[in-house]
Amino acid sequence: MSNGRRLGWRRARLTLTALLLATIASACATRSGDEVTPAAGQPEPQRGAAAGPAGALSAYVERVRRAHAARAVVARKWGLRQAPLLAPPPPAPADKPKITFRKGFEVGDATLPPVFTTVPTKERIVFLTIDDGAEKDPELLRMMTELDIPYSAFLSDYVVKDDYGYFKKMRDGGTALHNHTLNHRYMPALSYAEQKQEICGQQDIIEKRYGKRPALFRPPYGNYNADTLRAARACGVKAVPLWAAEAFPDHMEWREWDRDLHPGDIILTHFRGKQEWNGSMADMIRHVMNVVTTKGYAVARLEDYV
Repeated sequence: MSNGRRLGWRRARLTLTALLLATIASACATRSGDEVTPAAGQPEPQRGAAAGPAGALSAYVERVRRAHAARAVVARKWGLRQAPLLAPPPPAPADKPKITFRKGFEVGDATLPPVFTTVPTKERIVFLTIDDGAEKDPELLRMMTELDIPYSAFLSDYVVKDDYGYFKKMRDGGTALHNHTLNHRYMPALSYAEQKQEICGQQDIIEKRYGKRPALFRPPYGNYNADTLRAARACGVKAVPLWAAEAFPDHMEWREWDRDLHPGDIILTHFRGKQEWNGSMADMIRHVMNVVTTKGYAVARLEDYV
């Protein structure tokens, strides 16, 4: 979100607060049936229609009600128990949280791209990420667009290259495409040069095909060593998000001991179909969104915070 749009949002909230206070004050000062005398030089209030701050507030409330009703209809269409919660406005670029290594995930060099599983925030938001690109389900694109759920894709070329166009549609819909290596190999078993080829090669392909060099990289299986992070830095990677939970069509798997979500958690899932899962991509989204929403969280855009 641009600074202009952010300032506009904040001004709108301040204006609505002022309108609400004005309406409350008016209600407190006027009993039902009382006539209101306008101040000198002010026009008479319209008869039979809301006017002034109360009218503006009523119109805003009606717009919100209609928008929520529309979201509820779409949620029912896709089989969700309730409409996804809306994420708050993202921070300004200068206010993004500082991303550091998760404790125990360091490799002895704090200058390397940090490895983390949770974004430091107090907002009740989580982030949805989808790995590899093997399943190219058009229903997923329609579902995520209609529900307006943000997500990030981490792509491996060996399963993407048979249909680059599918992920172009994804990018055109606003989804950021990131690096998951060329061939999804176990990185710690490779030399530095081999790891660099896996990462830089995928950077080159994503830039060529989709116009932007990724800033984020996820190593296959979540496994890495110091050479992995040095190679990632050499290829232009800024950060290495792993995950705090993993979503499937019929269950969740948890990294944390309490088996729960926390503000800023990153959720992992994969591009998979019925041949490998007990369900489709849409089934997986239904399940994870029901869990996320029931727990009182909204899905936010990872790139707005990292």
